[in-house]
Amino acid sequence: MKRYKPYTQSRRHMTTVDYGVLSKDKPLKSALAPIKKNAGRNNRGRITVRHQGGGVKRRYRVVDFKRIDKLDIPATVESLEYDPNRTSFIMKVLYRDGERRYLIAPNEIKVGDEIITSKTTAFKTGNRLALESIPVGYSVYNIELQPGKGGQIVRGAGTQAQILAHEGGYTNLKLPSGEVRKVLSRNYASLGQVSNQEHNLVVIGKAGRKRLMGVRPTVRGSAMNPVDHPYGGGEGRTQRGIKRPKDKWGNVTGGRKTRNKKKASNRLIIKRRIKKRRKK
Repeated sequence: MKRYKPYTQSRRHMTTVDYGVLSKDKPLKSALAPIKKNAGRNNRGRITVRHQGGGVKRRYRVVDFKRIDKLDIPATVESLEYDPNRTSFIMKVLYRDGERRYLIAPNEIKVGDEIITSKTTAFKTGNRLALESIPVGYSVYNIELQPGKGGQIVRGAGTQAQILAHEGGYTNLKLPSGEVRKVLSRNYASLGQVSNQEHNLVVIGKAGRKRLMGVRPTVRGSAMNPVDHPYGGGEGRTQRGIKRPKDKWGNVTGGRKTRNKKKASNRLIIKRRIKKRRKK
């Protein structure tokens, strides 16, 4: 982590990730795409998601989550780069057939390392192979949920899933949340842990930095009028006055289960995620 000298009060506790491990290459032009910002508004111009807007202009990096069309073609890591659209780092790789692509970078990968996607290959960080070919105990990331669709889960900074067992055409995975879930054994996953492990230690430090990230201010419900929020009104500082916490529109928050009881994937969940304890 990078810390700063406290020449202002907001700078005193501010931290950023140390980007010294990254290359200084310019982004790959063929993998850049524009992003349209809607500031939380729908097609009628009405705000449907609050607290969005502004932020530094950025371009999307097209990342290959599948790698299935490059089966058994080795690739060399050319650079490690920052991606403003995700928490993890990305790596630019050069395939032996001459094509360059962006992939999610695993932890401890270095420029010059060679990786490959294959049904069965060496158990090396960055290699991608079928779950059925990976021994129990290994850590994986960028995991497919449907064959050929590409990685959908375990893509955030510092995350990894652990292989617990192979049985009946399914692989049991322990996900970062603590949930144990079955995934088809023929699905592909990458070996290792996602890069940028220190992301969760970052201290934003000041409001202006949050604005640069595209996050607008949040007003407390208790500071509003009764017409604007269930917590609003009252003389001085008052308690919320209702039994269960609610949002601005009166919907119950903080404890209500939102997952559909009839969801098809419920049968694949062996153990639910670990519940976080509330601070009193």
